[in-house]
Amino acid sequence: MRRPTSRNADLPRSAAGPNSPWLIAVIVSIATFMEVLDTTIANVALRHIAGGLAASEDEATWILTSYLVSNAIVLPISGWLSNVIGRKRFYMSCVVIFTVSSVMCGFATSLSYMIIWRIIQGIGGGGLAPTEQSIFADSFPPEKRSMAFALYGLTVVVAPAIGPVLGGYLTDDFSWHWVFLINLPVGLLSLTLTGLFIYEPKALRDERRKLLARGLSVDYVGFALVVLGFGSLQIMLDQYQRDDGFSSSFITTLGIVCFVSLVILVLWETHHRQPVVNVRLLAIPSFAICSAVMFIIGFMLISTTQLLPQFSQELLGYDAITAGKTLALGGVVTVIMMPFSGLVSGLVQPKWLLFGALAMTAFSLYHLTGLDSYVSFWTLAEARMLQVVALPFLFIPITAASYAGIPPNKTNEASAIINLMRNLGGSVGVSFTTTLLQQRDQFHHERLAEHVTRYIDMHGQSLAQVGQAVDVQASVLSYIDVFYVLAVIALIFAPIVLFLRNVPKGARAGGH
Repeated sequence: MRRPTSRNADLPRSAAGPNSPWLIAVIVSIATFMEVLDTTIANVALRHIAGGLAASEDEATWILTSYLVSNAIVLPISGWLSNVIGRKRFYMSCVVIFTVSSVMCGFATSLSYMIIWRIIQGIGGGGLAPTEQSIFADSFPPEKRSMAFALYGLTVVVAPAIGPVLGGYLTDDFSWHWVFLINLPVGLLSLTLTGLFIYEPKALRDERRKLLARGLSVDYVGFALVVLGFGSLQIMLDQYQRDDGFSSSFITTLGIVCFVSLVILVLWETHHRQPVVNVRLLAIPSFAICSAVMFIIGFMLISTTQLLPQFSQELLGYDAITAGKTLALGGVVTVIMMPFSGLVSGLVQPKWLLFGALAMTAFSLYHLTGLDSYVSFWTLAEARMLQVVALPFLFIPITAASYAGIPPNKTNEASAIINLMRNLGGSVGVSFTTTLLQQRDQFHHERLAEHVTRYIDMHGQSLAQVGQAVDVQASVLSYIDVFYVLAVIALIFAPIVLFLRNVPKGARAGGH
């Protein structure tokens, strides 16, 4: 049977075939939404999952860690796997793995059983986002990528905001099992639509045949270094605070293994004929800058997505659903701004949009330093909405600019690195802010406690009353310090984006 040809002969790598590329964009966004949602939805239900599996809360954190570790390992090698297996086949395999493992997690009866299936789930989830971004980059001409990535950006940005609300609702009104079982209908829908409407273009099939005809040189050393380097890095970041940082021999060992493995990985992959991670792409200055900025975007997005609900639950007494709503309202703003930012991104150079967006992010984070323990729900929600106004103007330009100057046959590898940087940024951001929050809380607690005795003598209040007030005030001040530091980081990175080269309007980037 003759396969349909693409609508656009100028896009030989397009996955659309005879269909509209916008239809393809909607279809691949379904699985993206499911996978990104799953990174936050389980956090809310963790306490309930621990109870259901007869595990302690400390033990249950491995339910989150195991997923992140396997996800971090697969992300950097997903471009290579896509080239070897075939992009569509690899993508559908990832959807199947993610969906089946989600169902098995929902039926887990023990912690060990849950962790095994979460590892498998992370393997499936790790290959989704890079493949989807590659499909976007290849199915749209450069002048239309901004609008296309605006649609993709909705899934990446809105899903983490919806996760806590949906997770709280499913856990409170049904059971924690539905946090995972909800992925079954979504996965089946994604798999069906992908099979019907997404094509493997002739250019990719020819490239794969040539790759296999040359003889597949499997980079076993590179793969082992990826497992050791990124696996140990993710465990170290996730367990850093719980294990008292580098005072723990476990964390110190992980740090050494991570550093040595990643240094050797870079040196090894630079000279390998078929590297599992194409680090040579980072020699392209614009791509290197885009990767660094994507790291910061992940750093800001994921850390603040955790900080605000944590603040409202610990200090304001909100339940999980109410705390999640503060983020969900920000998600509404993102939905409104994404199409607009997609239009603007096609008219203004990415570096100017990124500079303005980072400056706006710094301002919004500085605005959060005005929070106190009496802040209202709407004030907190408005602060989040102010913050995410700039987010579409960060995500869309940097995603579109990442592929400028990248050879057409390297989009899979480029997508893998860009998504790896975003995920690593999120992991580093959460670890950094959690550690800083505890350190500053201890600092402020000690300073405030110095005045407790004099305060009791003057006002005659009990030690318990004053102690409670000190605890609350120290926590508030520590959150303010963290938001201030994040604002400074955003300001530091703002000038760096000005080194990005201009992207020609309507030009065919990277040889497309």
